[in-house]
Amino acid sequence: MSGTVNGPARGQGPASLSAEPELRAKLGELARLEPTPEVADELLARVAWSRLAEPGDGIAGALIGAFGAGPLLRMLVERTAPRRIAQRAREAGLELPERGVVEAIARWSPRLDRSGTVGDIDRALAAGLGVVAPGSAHWPGSLDDLGAHAPLLLWVRGDPALLGAPSFSVVGARAATGYGTHITAEIVDGICQAGFSIVSGAAYGIDAVAHRTALAAEAPTVAVLAGGADRAYPAAHDTLLDRIAGAGLVCAEMIPGAAPTKWRFRMRNRLIASLSPVTLVTEAGVRSGTINTAGHAATLGRAIAAVPGPVTSAASAGCHLLIREYGAVLVTNAREACEVAGLDDHLDLGSGVGSGAGSAARMPQLHERVLDALPLRGGRTSLEVARRAGVSEGDARGALAELEVLDRVRRGDSPDGEGVRWALVRPQ
Repeated sequence: MSGTVNGPARGQGPASLSAEPELRAKLGELARLEPTPEVADELLARVAWSRLAEPGDGIAGALIGAFGAGPLLRMLVERTAPRRIAQRAREAGLELPERGVVEAIARWSPRLDRSGTVGDIDRALAAGLGVVAPGSAHWPGSLDDLGAHAPLLLWVRGDPALLGAPSFSVVGARAATGYGTHITAEIVDGICQAGFSIVSGAAYGIDAVAHRTALAAEAPTVAVLAGGADRAYPAAHDTLLDRIAGAGLVCAEMIPGAAPTKWRFRMRNRLIASLSPVTLVTEAGVRSGTINTAGHAATLGRAIAAVPGPVTSAASAGCHLLIREYGAVLVTNAREACEVAGLDDHLDLGSGVGSGAGSAARMPQLHERVLDALPLRGGRTSLEVARRAGVSEGDARGALAELEVLDRVRRGDSPDGEGVRWALVRPQ
């Protein structure tokens, strides 16, 4: 790879595409393996491509699928004529217009920078990031359904094994209403009790509620970012993202430090939709990124579940649109959501989640009992709350998660370091 943005620097030809021993060791640390020289070179090429191509670049994906990341990078470094690349693509069975290849090379070439790619690796290691590439043990096959638009590499912080765990993608409005916040916390808690992890985008509103509820339920959660995996966005969620990385996974396809943009947000949505067999929409406007995510899910043949709301609420109009025109399944509780994922009546979500009287019993009465179990000063663990309220610890944890997003309780570490303690939020 070149040392300049214009082409190979003097003394840097194709050999610069190889990872020397020191760089190979860094790549091994990123990928958590001891790579052979061939594996290291292919991984280095994919790291380079995560800098060269924007998310969802179908031409990059198609050509890499046909030639491999390393050989295509070599063509770019050696300034192989676009016409020749297009011809070789046709010989490989790809129908790519020559003009599209010319325009793609014009997009990629200004970013061709070996020192920049080495810097990406160093920055990732300094931030505690790893990488997951196609063909590796933790690469989720669900992403391959995106075809040429699949990510070329994922930068990760946390446990990459969660990429393949049974999960629900949960998305919704940034400006969530109290209704949307409450129903999201209730349904997500039940989904977590059923053994699913939660995938979302760490945005304000519904995304944050979904992540926080999963954390409160001690269930894994995956945050998919539009910028670099080391860059908290929104900045106010830096602590939340640290918690997610500690108990779950933060991932992104952009290089470390990359800024999120409108395009990258839209492309990020395809990853959220593809990682799970079901996308749950709890609240959304008609024109929103949430509808974009649901559109990706529909294109991929994934199931869409949507929660209805008041017909007078603009915040629920997108959910109603999905039910009416996209074939989304109407769900009102966790049991119905899990049925969309293929779980049947044998599912045991506890007394607080389900349908009929069980679901009704979970509403204000359970919240009231849990609030009554908390002291006016100081805090108690979820187990202590459960004992005092006379409910199961699972129900207590779920109610506390809902009350947290409703800003009625807050969590904090116990002075003796024995775990999380919950306390009342005193009105201002």
